Amino acid sequence: QVQLVESGGGLVQAGNSLRLSCAASGRTFSSWSMGWFRQAPGKEREFVAAITRSGGSTDYADSVKGRFTISRDNAKNTVYLQMNSLKPQDTAVYYCAADRGGWRDTRVQPTAYEYWGQGTQVTVSS
Repeated sequence: QVQLVESGGGLVQAGNSLRLSCAASGRTFSSWSMGWFRQAPGKEREFVAAITRSGGSTDYADSVKGRFTISRDNAKNTVYLQMNSLKPQDTAVYYCAADRGGWRDTRVQPTAYEYWGQGTQVTVSS
């Protein structure tokens, strides 16, 4: 059983930063690709960022490219999302997800991920 627990969300003003963390249980964390998604009220869950098992490659949604950075620490079983220059449109519940299937073309799709955290709320005020 894999458990993912996000933390670090909160209320910030536009232009400020937050760092989200996702702590994973299990001894095989380093064998999973990891992703961050977000879901705003009334909208579908959307891809934010993904990172390979080793952390050597990353991918970002165009809407966050240059502002957000995904990283991981396999020794700590943790993946991070550093969010800078936050905008009100970044307001959403942020979820981390784990994919045992490796670095796939479908990594931007929620269906590619087997395990999900409970989410953490990020609210950006203008």
